Amino acid sequence: MKGIFAASVTPVDEDGEISHVRLAAHLRWLFHHGCHGVALFGTTGEAPSFSVAERQAALEALLRHGVAPERLILGIGCCARGDTLALARHGLEHGVERMLMLPPFYFKEVPEEGVFRAFAELIEGLGSDRLRLLLYHFPRMSMVPITRPVIERLLGRFPGIVRGIKDSSGDWEHTRELIAAYPGFAVFSGSDMHLLRNLEAGGAGTISAGANLACASSRDVFDGVTRGDAAAAERAMKCVAAVRTVLGRHPMIPAIKHVIATGARDPVWRHVRPPLVELAAGAGETLLRDLETAGYLYDPEAYAAVSA
Repeated sequence: MKGIFAASVTPVDEDGEISHVRLAAHLRWLFHHGCHGVALFGTTGEAPSFSVAERQAALEALLRHGVAPERLILGIGCCARGDTLALARHGLEHGVERMLMLPPFYFKEVPEEGVFRAFAELIEGLGSDRLRLLLYHFPRMSMVPITRPVIERLLGRFPGIVRGIKDSSGDWEHTRELIAAYPGFAVFSGSDMHLLRNLEAGGAGTISAGANLACASSRDVFDGVTRGDAAAAERAMKCVAAVRTVLGRHPMIPAIKHVIATGARDPVWRHVRPPLVELAAGAGETLLRDLETAGYLYDPEAYAAVSA
């Protein structure tokens, strides 16, 4: 469990319904440009804005469009245990074994015992040794941290099932400490900016929003480290960082969708579900101009080729 995984955005049409055709085309584009896999229905995928049934229908549609289940990481973390279990069971039934789980996030300042139980009850309720679970640590968004004691208890209780963590804390020292503390435990960075340091420290790579656009450069970083070409990895990392820096000046999800909509000449891609709103026209122009100045251009011809 290692590599470059895009935390995919989720296209919706004018009525706010998931566009399965566009989502499948976007995943093919990501694979074509170097992603080892894709994480569905995480934060960047607007997961809390979609029902269990909508997420299940989208997964089934992707598989019908030829997306291989082994290339997917399925986001399953919900506030209600039954919803999380339903998503996990459905994923396993359709061949998806790698899943990313945010802890229940409505109640704040909960004890570590409660966080541990949330994961343990999912694993025990599912009752399958096929599950490959990634913990999703995103304290700024969820305000429910996954602490070291919780990780250690889960590793002790469920060896072989709890396989890794996506660390979206944005704190490189925290990520580095996790990599050092748990050899063999797949530690992914949620931040594109930490990709090179993650790999050099022995981490697993990234599951990141920026890879929706900069996946080719991210893959070049990964390949450079793999073959021991530090100079190539550093050059590619500059491109990854440049794209992520520009995106960081705007609301992330609407910004990524705006770039895809412009490059693919498909204005439907701009749509988001409330409470998010689309990028304003002026902001969109600034975003595209800054990306071009940074040396990045979303390739509409390549998009059309893999979408056919």
